[in-house]
Amino acid sequence: MSFTWGPATGVGSLPGDDAREAAKTVTGSFDDFPFLPELPARGPGADMIGRTAGMLVELYARVEPSGWRIGDRPGRDTKRARSWLGQDLDALEEFTQGYEGPLKVQAVGPWTLAAALELRGGEAALSDLGACRDLAGSLAEGLRTHLDEVRRRVPGAQIVLQLDEPSLIAVLRGQVKSASGYRTHRAVDRQRVEATLRDVVGVHTEGPVVVHSCAPDVPFALLRRAGAAAVSFDFSSLTERDDDVIGEAVEGGTRLFAGVVPGTDGPLSDPAGSVMGVRTLWRRLGLHPGLLAEAVTVTPSCGLAGASPEYARRALAHCARAARSLADNPE
Repeated sequence: MSFTWGPATGVGSLPGDDAREAAKTVTGSFDDFPFLPELPARGPGADMIGRTAGMLVELYARVEPSGWRIGDRPGRDTKRARSWLGQDLDALEEFTQGYEGPLKVQAVGPWTLAAALELRGGEAALSDLGACRDLAGSLAEGLRTHLDEVRRRVPGAQIVLQLDEPSLIAVLRGQVKSASGYRTHRAVDRQRVEATLRDVVGVHTEGPVVVHSCAPDVPFALLRRAGAAAVSFDFSSLTERDDDVIGEAVEGGTRLFAGVVPGTDGPLSDPAGSVMGVRTLWRRLGLHPGLLAEAVTVTPSCGLAGASPEYARRALAHCARAARSLADNPE
């Protein structure tokens, strides 16, 4: 599959509640790799779990005091989630007229969704492997519909699907807390985790899939085996013990979405300074500097929902400048 990645993009969430302003910011910041913004400040249904729950097919969720819970029929919360997603797509379509190139859309992956969505009794879907299977199947169908809709609205786009899996490590290690909070759910077998991810990744047959997690110890090898073409992560969470898996990933053609710009307000270094760690990693791995621009997309370390609007705009522009610095001066 011939595909040209963009040098920089965002993770997904932004502050504020104005879909048009968000789409304008994103397309203005990344004219060669925009993404569909998420605006969780609007409330339940605009958050990452509610937004993805609204995409499910023949499964519905509603907001309870404890979080999102699977119900029998689409209610107010499902309708609100779908309405906001429609507004976001309207805004993106407006600001991508005539656009051709990579375009990223995000949804929560099957294991983080299973850890977050409650069954009718109040326990996480993760507690029931049959429910996990049904949830992954419903998500896969919902993603097919969503991707078709994005293709219809932005016909020149090469769509990149990002699956957000911040809870994946907790699922693998048995660290997801039960409803009572006094115990944790049993760790899910790695092969089952990988197979389910592979099924959902396989939905996107017309473009690459990137899996995002800003938690430490991202399982690069598992994600690659599951079919992820790229892995998105918080660069500051890497340690030298990750060197081997990072080197194998790059040499195997996996793209790195390096989260090097802080996701919350604070001083920004010069663009070259932001990617200094990436250059250092490259030297440590003995990789050719010329590979850098071909293998790395620069992003914030995580979503920007917790940032101020002014900082979020600066952070996105900073990612684009840092990526240019990496391409111009790979050494």
